[in-house]
Amino acid sequence: MERTLILLKPDAVQRRLIGRVIGRFECKGLKVIGMRLMQISDELAATHYEAHQGKPFYAGLVQFMTSGPVVAMALEGNKAINVCRKLMGATFGSDADAGTIRGDFGISDGFNLVHGSDSPEAAQRELELFFDASDLHSYDLIDDKWNATE
Repeated sequence: MERTLILLKPDAVQRRLIGRVIGRFECKGLKVIGMRLMQISDELAATHYEAHQGKPFYAGLVQFMTSGPVVAMALEGNKAINVCRKLMGATFGSDADAGTIRGDFGISDGFNLVHGSDSPEAAQRELELFFDASDLHSYDLIDDKWNATE
């Protein structure tokens, strides 16, 4: 099973979309193995988004991500990274298809509600930034056998 980080950004929290967004991931069959409501520090935001340092949008991104609480989630499931990215939709809400989180709940190109890891390497790095190993939990669900790969 693959693991990934999902962040519900300050705009999702402010718009009271936490339950609806988490429900999308759970209904798809992904397992929440860690979750916390937190305020991201400037240092954590800088580390998390270090690949974007020097880009024109970097300062605004860090300011936005530290402007209010976020929900950090560790999800697990078959092809979790790809599945989550499909559920989130295109980066800009104005481009996202209906039926995706960004397509159904957002139209902004600057405030896009959620972040998801884009590769196994990024997921491992990001999960380690937001969670200690003891914060991630393994447990069985009744439908695990239905979601298993052959």
